[in-house]
Amino acid sequence: MIEVASLRYGVIFKKVFSKPHIFTAFVKDILGLEIEIDKVETEKSFSPIIGHVDSRFDLFAEDKKNHLIVDIQHRRYQDHYDRFLHYHCVALLEQITSSGNYKPGMNVYTIVVLTSGDKHKTDISINDFRPRKLDGRYIPETQHKIIYLCPKYVTDKTPEPYREWLRAIDDSLDQKIEEDNYDNETIQEIFSLIKEDKVSPQEAFRMKDEYSDEEYLRDERTKGRKEGIQEGIQEGIQEGIEKEKKENAKAMITEGIDFSLISKITGISAQELDELKNQG
Repeated sequence: MIEVASLRYGVIFKKVFSKPHIFTAFVKDILGLEIEIDKVETEKSFSPIIGHVDSRFDLFAEDKKNHLIVDIQHRRYQDHYDRFLHYHCVALLEQITSSGNYKPGMNVYTIVVLTSGDKHKTDISINDFRPRKLDGRYIPETQHKIIYLCPKYVTDKTPEPYREWLRAIDDSLDQKIEEDNYDNETIQEIFSLIKEDKVSPQEAFRMKDEYSDEEYLRDERTKGRKEGIQEGIQEGIQEGIEKEKKENAKAMITEGIDFSLISKITGISAQELDELKNQG
């Protein structure tokens, strides 16, 4: 058993997967693609900005020989399906320089690692852009793909080699790993890189910053839920008061009491009282 820094932290995730040989090994097992790259960029962005958002890719690599772009994102957002679809499209749109040709020079593959889980509780889900015939057969066009990986939901039914990678990421989240449970040499190297005694002071500081940001967001969500509940209670109370007023007003109308007196007692306008009378 070894103590490690959790791969839920961006600084640790990038430390590991920004190494070209680890990036390519991960891509090979997840996408089934052999890629050739010299570097992996972190916080990659495009200038000028595509669209209205300055999208930044956690990890981004281009294989110009094989005409492939692969980017890896690891953070969880409430809107991560739409968010990373946007990122994926940005990497496509950035390649189009002329209205005379809309075919991008490189295929784009996006891997999203959701370390905090997902509302659908699915280990692997795929957004495949290939067109299909009605009989289900694919047409060999637009070979772009987004794969969402949720380590939290890995099971014995998760196919290899996905399973070992997902288990390794998930095991790191509690900062303790039984390294003897893993055969993949690259994963063993990752464990070595994220050992607690290998974390630099700068990395530790950034981890604390990320933790503080997560705590703040959790507190804001909790605060929002509490405020929503309180608002709902107040609205319910107010609705009850208004309903009781109207019921009392209807009873007084039935008794033939003058509208001006009913209005003074209930605070309901003469026009509203007239509407209540017509309602029966």
